[in-house]
Formats: sequence, structure tokens, C-alpha cells
Amino acid sequence: MRKESAIIAVAALIIGFLLGLLVGARFISASATASVTQNQKEQQVAASGLEPAEITARIKELELLVDKEPMNLRALIELGNKYFDSNQAQKAVQTYSKALAIEPNNANVLTDQGVMLRALGFFDRALANFEKANKVDPNHFQSLYNIGIVYAVDLKKPEKAREVFESLLKHDQTSSLAQQAREMLKQLPATK
Repeated sequence: MRKESAIIAVAALIIGFLLGLLVGARFISASATASVTQNQKEQQVAASGLEPAEITARIKELELLVDKEPMNLRALIELGNKYFDSNQAQKAVQTYSKALAIEPNNANVLTDQGVMLRALGFFDRALANFEKANKVDPNHFQSLYNIGIVYAVDLKKPEKAREVFESLLKHDQTSSLAQQAREMLKQLPATK
């Protein structure tokens, strides 16, 4: 019975996440509802020069390597990234956890794991990852941007999102993230 309750809870989280995305689209454009959009994922796959079948083959190779060398940080991160790119969020989270056990202050891995946690509907855990990544590296603007996204889209705290996006713009005026932050600020409800 307990296992059934857990399955129901996970299903409810996923349904809630999907409904949240639909409802959130009213005040934030669909392109901003994910910190890594489908288009960006497709660009990542295209940039890797690998076809989906090749990614699957590379995942198998990396899984074998990690089985043989469980402390191989580079292989763990690459495997996590391949799971990320192929939308295998749960496997990505688990693999990134193994990498973080070796190197707990890797801002990129913390952020990537946070994106996958967010995809699974674990918004508080995702937020904690992004905050830790930003604390480890205050110039890691992707994690800061993702903090703003979680506040704006998932936690429905536009005032907190505004603070985060404005903070990002104080440090970064020219990058594509800065442009995205400006767009997000335009889409947030006006402050009272």
C-alpha cells in the first residue's frame, strides 16, 4: 500500500508540474518556462555532432566505463550530461549525485542537476542546487538565472524573481542570459 501511495504522489507531482506550466504561461511566455528549452536541448545534441542513436551508444559506453571506474569524475559528468541531453532526468540526477560526491562544489554539475530536479518537479531541491552553485561561484550567472526562473514560474514568487533578475543584471549586462533576464522582468507582474 505504501508503494502505491508513493507512485500516486509522484504522478500527482508530475501532473501538478504540467498544470503549473500551463497556468504559468498566462504571465510568462512559454519560451521562458524552462531554464533549458527543447530548442536548446536540440542545439546541444546538434552541437555534439551525434545522432540520437549515437547518443544512446555513447551512453552505453559511458555506463560501462563508470561501472569499471566509479570514481571517474569526467565520465560521470559526461554520462550525466548525456542523460540530460536525452531527457532522462532521473538518471541524470542520480549520476550527477555521484559526481557531486566526488566534487561537491562543482557549480556546473550543481546547476545541471538542479535543472533535472526542476524537470522532475522538485522545485525546492532545484532551488537549493542553484543557490549552492551561485554561492560556490558568484559569477555563475546560469545558476542565478535559474533561481529567478524557479521563483517566477514554479514557486509563483514574482517579487523574489525580480530581485534575482535585477541582481544578475547588476553583474552582467551583455550576455544572452542578461537579455533573457530583461525579458523575464518585462513579463513579471508589476510590483505593488
